[in-house]
Amino acid sequence: MRKPLFNGKTRWQVVVAGLLLGSFLLTACGENSPSILNTFGPVAASESFLFYVILIIATIIFVLVEGALIFSIIRYRERPGMPNPRQIHGNLRIEVLWTVIPSIILFIVLFFTIQGLVNVATQPTSSNTLEVRAVGHQWWWEFYYPKYNITTADELHAPVNTIVQVDLYSNNVIHSFWVPALTGKTDVIPGHNNMRWFKADATGTFLGECAEYCGAQHAHMAFHAVIQSSDDFNTWVSTQQQAAVTPSFALAAQGKQIFMGQCTGCHGIVGDNLKGYDDPQVKCNDPAIACLVGPNLTHFGARGLIAGGILTNNRDQCSPGADLLRRCHLAQWLKDPQGIKPGNDMVVNLTDDQIQALVAYLESLN
Repeated sequence: MRKPLFNGKTRWQVVVAGLLLGSFLLTACGENSPSILNTFGPVAASESFLFYVILIIATIIFVLVEGALIFSIIRYRERPGMPNPRQIHGNLRIEVLWTVIPSIILFIVLFFTIQGLVNVATQPTSSNTLEVRAVGHQWWWEFYYPKYNITTADELHAPVNTIVQVDLYSNNVIHSFWVPALTGKTDVIPGHNNMRWFKADATGTFLGECAEYCGAQHAHMAFHAVIQSSDDFNTWVSTQQQAAVTPSFALAAQGKQIFMGQCTGCHGIVGDNLKGYDDPQVKCNDPAIACLVGPNLTHFGARGLIAGGILTNNRDQCSPGADLLRRCHLAQWLKDPQGIKPGNDMVVNLTDDQIQALVAYLESLN
């Protein structure tokens, strides 16, 4: 008698192992994970539509093929005394069918694919267009607005219902610009400048990512696309165009002195060590001009992310105190940037008192 493949105990072990593996797979489906199916703009909506077209076609083919396979296994299974099945090799009608039908399906997919490519590649002509230059660093994003002459890091701000043209640059390795809810992926290649456009239909904060492996901290190269009303965006621009305000309390003033003494080789603050904003594309690609290694910090206190999104800027937890390092993310970053994000360009040696002062200063830069 043939031994069964699984006994009762083994069967339950296989079931439990399958459930555990399934739970690991579903951990990637976090509540805040970006999705190409939850779209807020025409570019992402076009890409999502193409996904559904291919998914529906693939699902129909899978059901028909697997259904026919299961039916054939049951209906034509071997029985005692059955004759050999009729051979269909050389049947012209069947061979034409299984050649023509897949060709038609592929042409349907090709039609929708080309239509989608045209939709996302053709930037609408509009006088209401915002140009943003995105520079991929290792491992964070810098955004420069030529019209307003302002620079930010880790946050791309744009008004709702506006065409946003993103010019893409890299001065190191290949990156990939991606905001799943707004637009698809575009490679950011050194020496080969690319462009991407999008338009947001609603206000909100949307997660952007680098979608091309670019080094050890590739997974920690995120940014926020902050979509605002026109009035809120104009207010943000007006604020960003202002130089840093001189600290009004002693601890922050002490932090400014520490910054000027130890941080200006890598970072810039307009009004402190910079006279004005620089175009990061020129600054980082012209060999005659030294590029600042770190982001511009002029209005750091108003930003939501630290170090390419590996930490949030929880400034409400950064008031001076003995437990500052336990509750303030900026303090933790200043204490041990290599421990938090190994391989990044930031190397510091600060005392706890210096960290207290620097946190007070940087968080005052709104």
